[in-house]
Parts: sequence; C-alpha cells; structure tokens
Amino acid sequence: MTDSPQRWAGERLGLPQSGSGSLAKMPRRILAIGIDWAAAMLISHAFFHDANAANLGVFAIMQLALTSTLGFSMGHRFAGIRLVNLRTGGRVTFLSAAIRTALLCLVIPVAIWDNDNRGLHDKAAGTALVRF
Repeated sequence: MTDSPQRWAGERLGLPQSGSGSLAKMPRRILAIGIDWAAAMLISHAFFHDANAANLGVFAIMQLALTSTLGFSMGHRFAGIRLVNLRTGGRVTFLSAAIRTALLCLVIPVAIWDNDNRGLHDKAAGTALVRF
C-alpha cells in the first residue's frame, strides 16, 4: 500500500496550502530568527557587555517567555508567523515551548527538517510555525 504524494508542505498536518494557517516558508523563518537574535544581542550588550553565554541565555529566555505566553516572538510577529500546537491548533504549552527552545538553542535540530519544513525542534515539541 502506497501513500499518495504530498502536494504541499503541511498537507499531511491538515494545514492549508497558502494563506493564514499555512506553514511558514523558510524566508519568513530566517527573518524571524534574525530579528530575535539581534534583539537578544542588543539586550546582552546593554546588560552583560557582550558575554557569549548571555547572548544565548537572553535569546532562550525571550523565546520561552514569548512563545509560551503570546504564541510568537518579536521576530515571529514582524515576519507574520506564529507558533501553534499541532494537536489543538491553539497556543503551545509551557512544556512544548521549553522543549522547542532548548532544541532551538542547540542549533543542530533546527538544521534537520522533514517534508513539511519542520525542524526536529518543532517535531519534538509538537509545534509548527504558521502564517498569521
């Protein structure tokens, strides 16, 4: 028995092909993480004098706090994307946000993704970045 081929990223997840609720494409995701990393570096520079560990710590705290409460980070909001729980379609739980953030900070899980353009960090957390 063979499965029919996937016609678009997110189809297997029940997400629309385009528009609101569709999976965020790579350019939006890269823009979002760039904005978030730049904001973390500015905060780190202001309060911790560019300590490398502080950059990552500030980034992690921002990701965890914002995605678990609002469903998006500053970069996500600017790029027009949000983080959703794939099981419920709603906001992510604190635990899901913590798993995603920890793996995001390890970088390697982010660089490995599936046919739905979801990195291992999103797969492990049961989340997806979708368009507003």
